Amino acid sequence: MSIAAKFEIEYLQYLDAEGKQVRDDLPEFANDLNHMVELYKLMLSTRVFDAKSVALQRTGKLGTYASCLGHEAAHVGIGSAMKPEDVFAPSYREYGAQLYRGVQPREVYMYWGGDERGNDYQKEPARHDFAWSVPIATQCLHAAGSALAFKIRNEKRVAVCTIGDGGSSKGDFYGAINIAGAQNLPLVAVIVNNQWAISVPRKIQSGAPTLAQKGIAAGLYCIQVDGNDIIAVRKAMGDALDRARNGEGGSVLELVTYRLSDHTTADDARRYRGEQEVKDAWAKEPMKRLRNWLVAKGVWDDAKEEAWKNECDEWMDNEVNAYLETKTQPVTAMFDYTFAEVPADLAKQRDLALQLDKKAH
Repeated sequence: MSIAAKFEIEYLQYLDAEGKQVRDDLPEFANDLNHMVELYKLMLSTRVFDAKSVALQRTGKLGTYASCLGHEAAHVGIGSAMKPEDVFAPSYREYGAQLYRGVQPREVYMYWGGDERGNDYQKEPARHDFAWSVPIATQCLHAAGSALAFKIRNEKRVAVCTIGDGGSSKGDFYGAINIAGAQNLPLVAVIVNNQWAISVPRKIQSGAPTLAQKGIAAGLYCIQVDGNDIIAVRKAMGDALDRARNGEGGSVLELVTYRLSDHTTADDARRYRGEQEVKDAWAKEPMKRLRNWLVAKGVWDDAKEEAWKNECDEWMDNEVNAYLETKTQPVTAMFDYTFAEVPADLAKQRDLALQLDKKAH
C-alpha cells in the first residue's frame, strides 16, 4: 500500500521549568537582554493586574472576571511578536497580549464591570483590534475575515486569533482555519491549551495527540510550543507571522500551558481537579523560569523585582481609581446602540426603563 501523506508536529522549547536553556540556538531577540527584561516586566505587570482584578471582583467592584494566572508567557509572547498594523481577535483572558498592544487596565475593568465602553480601546495599535469575545470561537471567524480583507487589499498585515483547548473543537474554529488554508490567508490561529475547558479536561476533549495537528486538515503549518517558555512562544509566533506576511500561508500554534486559577471568579476548580495536579503545574509556571534565566544572566535581582512590583501596584491603583471614577452610562444606553431606528416594542421598554430610573433616583 502506498502512502498518500505523512505529517509530523514539531515541539519547540528553549527554557525548561527551572529556566535552564535546553538548546543553544537562541533566536536573535533573546540575545537582547534589555528586551527580555521588558517582556518579563510586562509578565509581572500582568500578574499584578490579574491579582488586583480578582480582588476587585471579590469586593463587589467588578463582575465575573476570567483570570489569566499562568498564561503570562503565552499572552505576552503573542502580543510582543505582532506588528502594530496586525489585528488581534482575542477571546476573554489574553490581557498580556492586549496590554502590550495598548489596552489600558481601566478598559478591562470597565468591560468586566459591565460597561461596554471598555471595548472601545483608546490607544493604538489596540484601537483597531477586536473587542473581547465571550461566545466561544466566534472571534476566529472575525480574524479569518480580516485576513481575507488583507489579502484582497494586498496589505502585508496578519490577523491573529486566540482560542482555548476546548474552543478548538468548535465549528467556528474549524471553519476559520479551513478558509485560511483554502484561500492561503494571512491568519495565525493560536490554541492556548491550558488543559481545562472549564471543568472538561484536555484528555477527553480530543483523541488527537496534539491540538496543533488540527491545522493539518486545513493545509496550515502546525507546531506545538511550550506555552510557559516566552522565548519559544515569541519565536514560534514570529515565524508564523513572517510566513503569513510573506504570502506563505497561515498557521496553527498550540501553546501548552496551565490554568492556575479557576475558570472565572464564578468557578471553583477544586470541585473537579486535584490539588497535586495544580501543585505540579505551579512547578512549571512561566514567571519562575524566565526570572531564573534573567538572574543567571545578571540582569535581574530581588531589588529590581521589588521595585517593579511597587511601580505596578501604583499603576494599577491609578487604573482602578480611573475605572471607579468613570461616570456610568444612562439607562437608555442599552437601547440606543442596537438599532439605527429603535423598533416600537423597544421604544416602549426604553420609556418604561426611564420612568423606573427616575423613580429610583
